[in-house]
Amino acid sequence: MRYEPIPDKFYQKNRVQFAKELKPRSLAVFNSNDIYPISADSVFPFEQHRDIFYLSGIDQEESILILFPDAIENIHQEILFIKETNEHIATWEGSKLTKKQASKLSGIKTVYWLSDFKKIFQDLSCQCDRFYFNTNEHYRQSVETQTREDRFIKWCKNNYPAHNVGKSNPILQKLRSVKATEEINQIQRACDITEKGFRRVLSFIKPGVWEYEIEAEFAHEFLRNRSKGFAYSPIIASGSNSNVLHYTENNKKCLEGDLVLMDIAGEYGNYSSDMSRTVPVSGRFTPRQKEVYKSVLNVKKEASKLLIPGTIWKEFHVEVGKLMTSELLKIGLLDKADIQNQNFDKPAYKKYFMHGTSHHMGLNTHDYGLLHLPMEANMVFTVEPGIYIPEEGFGIRLEDDVVIQSEGPPHNLMGTIPIEIEEIETLMNK
Repeated sequence: MRYEPIPDKFYQKNRVQFAKELKPRSLAVFNSNDIYPISADSVFPFEQHRDIFYLSGIDQEESILILFPDAIENIHQEILFIKETNEHIATWEGSKLTKKQASKLSGIKTVYWLSDFKKIFQDLSCQCDRFYFNTNEHYRQSVETQTREDRFIKWCKNNYPAHNVGKSNPILQKLRSVKATEEINQIQRACDITEKGFRRVLSFIKPGVWEYEIEAEFAHEFLRNRSKGFAYSPIIASGSNSNVLHYTENNKKCLEGDLVLMDIAGEYGNYSSDMSRTVPVSGRFTPRQKEVYKSVLNVKKEASKLLIPGTIWKEFHVEVGKLMTSELLKIGLLDKADIQNQNFDKPAYKKYFMHGTSHHMGLNTHDYGLLHLPMEANMVFTVEPGIYIPEEGFGIRLEDDVVIQSEGPPHNLMGTIPIEIEEIETLMNK
């Protein structure tokens, strides 16, 4: 790993909190992700399943975690299974974790080789009444691929049909949504790496550069700062491309007079950051671009103030809609007739601002969080309003990552990343 791991006490605490939520005589199982194939002998880089990582700190394929608080023997309350290395693997891929290393990272004393899993699982199954399976219940999930977790659940149900079943995900949705200090520090480091990339490109962007060249500048800065790279597929959208919300082609030339919208951020230690900035290709905003930019920035600043303990996500977005409506009236994109004729299901502002303003973030860019529950201190949210005007050939989105505080406005983890018009123009024209 490139990153500095979080101390094992963090993962021990997470397991204790999770175990408290299990029903008596229950056993929970967590599998690592697969290594996914491309074709021939090519594969995608391995990405650990964030749940097993959150509970163990283990960042290696073919790993399994068992949590069984009511196990007869104390050594079986927490068990980690890892892939056994051999000379061939060590030669071609490098050595895998030893039992000692895995124990040090996770704080789990009982570590077995993966080859022992079925035998030990059989023994433990006789001691429990219920299996907790780790299904994906995120509100944005749309996975079609069968995962390693899916295959395990199918195998387990076939072989142990008499056991009751519970769900781990609702427990983890609550636990993971409130960040520990160690997690906020990792997210802050990801934000700091993102800032380095953004400051680098401010002096690089000029008429004639290609969107993919800007992406490459970010990648260089991310990698040299111990990040694996992008936290999500980067969006570098110049000119009319900035009106496409999930534009990822990044293959157009940036032209004089255009804006370039960059929704791009680095990760650190599997924790994401999520940033959007929109800057003028030629180094100076036009008067109209400034006018729209100021409106987006005003909404971002005012929306941020609403992220306090007790806020309900859906109600928050209603209030942001009011803020955006006011700004769109101010800059002439809406008039009073638009407001009078709007309906509740499709408010007028949605013509120019189609997406949500905030989402949980952390180990996933769109992280866990039960949206019907009130916001709490130490939750991390994005704030990302935008105005998109296809008829004028540009869109503007601004986005920061903030931590909800127990009192007062949220703490902006991206507070040092340039966002004001004057600072951006000054840095671009040095």
